[in-house]
Amino acid sequence: MSRGLMSRRLTAERAGEWVRRWDLQQQRYACDREARFTVIADVVETAVAGVARPLLADLGCGPGSLAARLAERLPHAEVVGVDTDPLLLALGRAYHGTHVRFADVTIGAPGWLARLGLGRPLDAVVSATALHYLPEPALLSVYEQVRESLRPGGVLVNGDHLFQEDPAVAALAEMVGRRHAERHGSDAHEDWRGWWEAAASAPELAEPLAERARRGPGAGGDNGLTLQRHVQLLRRAGFAATGPVWQYGPSCVLVAVRGD
Repeated sequence: MSRGLMSRRLTAERAGEWVRRWDLQQQRYACDREARFTVIADVVETAVAGVARPLLADLGCGPGSLAARLAERLPHAEVVGVDTDPLLLALGRAYHGTHVRFADVTIGAPGWLARLGLGRPLDAVVSATALHYLPEPALLSVYEQVRESLRPGGVLVNGDHLFQEDPAVAALAEMVGRRHAERHGSDAHEDWRGWWEAAASAPELAEPLAERARRGPGAGGDNGLTLQRHVQLLRRAGFAATGPVWQYGPSCVLVAVRGD
């Protein structure tokens, strides 16, 4: 193979470099991100205790950072990462593809769960910094569909910035998050824009970037829903129990349990 062709090939090693770089820039935006991942894994591990081969889905998985951590914690589990960004999926498949099955599916689109090819009820569904882009009606529908896809006792675990209803408390939570970032140097990492600008000049990422451009801009923005509103929506969706199990500043892990 020529040097030029090799430079355009996305190897597992090169994908790993991009994923590690992605994880560092994400620390700018997710307060105590690794601790949040650990809490999510703790909840899932408890929920699937005694299940021979748990089935887990990570919604909005990106390059598979959370999905891979779950696969490492629970090597007997089947983990499905769900996303629609061609570049992030390409990185995930190249680096984590031996442990995670990646599905190019738009969350909330008609028939999206059927397209995952699960074949059996899910034991746990997780998400990290992803569901905030869904407008409230779409999010409620996703919550309802996820509940139906879970086995009795299965869990939905969502880690995200979930705001407090009281503006004064929300402002204090944001301050706590900023001070944490300052103490740990998170703001020194590459930011979102810098990561994407660097990716745009990488020959090995040209193909998935072209596909990304062809599809056009994906969903973005923030629905602005508070933690309390998420809890209300989850109860409306039919979950038997729901509430936060961890919070640091505005960063929260919210759990919902399907009843029998």
